[in-house]
Amino acid sequence: MASSRAVPNLAFRRLRGQRSPAEFAAAVRRAAREIGEQVACDARYIGRVESGEIRCPNYAYERVFLHMFPGLSLTDLGFLARERVRGRGTRTAAGAPVSPTTIRNDEESDVLRRAFMTGGTATVAAASLGLGGSPGGGPGGGPGGPPPLGTIPAPRVGGRFGESEVAAVEDAVRQIRLLDDRHGADGLYRRAAGPLRAAYALLDSGTTARQSTVDRLHAGAGELALSVGWLAHDSGRLEDARSHYAEALATARVGGDPGLEAHAFSNTSFLARDAGRFREAVRAAQAGQHAAKHLSSPRLLSLLALREAGGWAGLGDRPACEEALGRAHTLFGRGPSDADPEWMSFFGEPELEFLEAQSWSQLGDWPSAARHARRATALNNPHFARNLALYRAQLAADLARGGAPEEAAAAGERVLDLLDEVQSTRIRSVLADTALVLHPLRGTPEVAAFLARRRAGGTPGEGGA
Repeated sequence: MASSRAVPNLAFRRLRGQRSPAEFAAAVRRAAREIGEQVACDARYIGRVESGEIRCPNYAYERVFLHMFPGLSLTDLGFLARERVRGRGTRTAAGAPVSPTTIRNDEESDVLRRAFMTGGTATVAAASLGLGGSPGGGPGGGPGGPPPLGTIPAPRVGGRFGESEVAAVEDAVRQIRLLDDRHGADGLYRRAAGPLRAAYALLDSGTTARQSTVDRLHAGAGELALSVGWLAHDSGRLEDARSHYAEALATARVGGDPGLEAHAFSNTSFLARDAGRFREAVRAAQAGQHAAKHLSSPRLLSLLALREAGGWAGLGDRPACEEALGRAHTLFGRGPSDADPEWMSFFGEPELEFLEAQSWSQLGDWPSAARHARRATALNNPHFARNLALYRAQLAADLARGGAPEEAAAAGERVLDLLDEVQSTRIRSVLADTALVLHPLRGTPEVAAFLARRRAGGTPGEGGA
């Protein structure tokens, strides 16, 4: 089988030296922040590299490793040259060739291989997440499309589960987040239901001798519920999102996991604000801050303060909003921490600026909103394609309402440039509202061009725009 051919990466192991895998992973995350990258490196990832399971890192990890060890190449670090990995196809379990074009990057390919390998002969819950076809269609991942999510094994005979099943759940969470960052939620949500059901089937029926494994499965299933809930949220299925977030919160409470609880409250607050339930948004954000107060992560508390600010803005309470924004900036200024949760890889200065822009927009202060939205677009990491589209959509909306129609139209056009790649009902909804605001000014050439191009793209919610 494939795992028997893995060659341990002794060069990388030597570079780790006397540091533990967890200590080295923390050093990798620090190095990433030094060059503006965001990687979710943990001890298990380091172990996979050293075992030879990851033959070549993705581009983000490559940049970080080369920054950490200047003057060394990938091959010096014990990896295969990228062209050797990308130049060959892989094979399915039945031996049929698979085109290399179906592999988006080496780490994603490795996740899929790991999920398949850990399935053994157990019955598996298929969970294809290819983007081809409609969001409600069948399994994707056809020729030329992104890879499927993989599989999560069912409980073994007797209901037992172990490392392989838990690792498959954790890999599913990472893969969903990776695909969402690049493509948005619309093509992913329904296809993510399978792995979520499989994860909770393990949790409900499985047993294990190790409490640490149970704790990891609780955390993994809860994070998967939040990831699937976010896909529902971003694709406009707000009640579905509410249900998934509540499921994650219940899992956090049962498992006694304050980090998962804080994450669930953060998402719940975000959803409540989007749904117009602003008092609930404030309460959920405050509950999240209570859960997170002993987690040693100022960045997590900063994000929760921003969620609270959004709720206060929706209630029209400017002083309370400004106080929460001030706390958010103070906490953010304390810098990142090794205790920052893996799921917060998206939360850097661009997201801080964007969330502040949303608050000012909700308060009707369009110049302040546009200033912060512009900073968000300028600072954004290109890896987060969906976020860039969202930030530009927010900028277009704020400029339109602030009396700058030509700039708004130009920003809107830049959003349209990304919509073939990014599938997000939420972003399209923001753009539709902007089009409605600009419609009375359609005599302006720039505005007319934007509105015509948007109509030609068949964006829903035309409303005469």
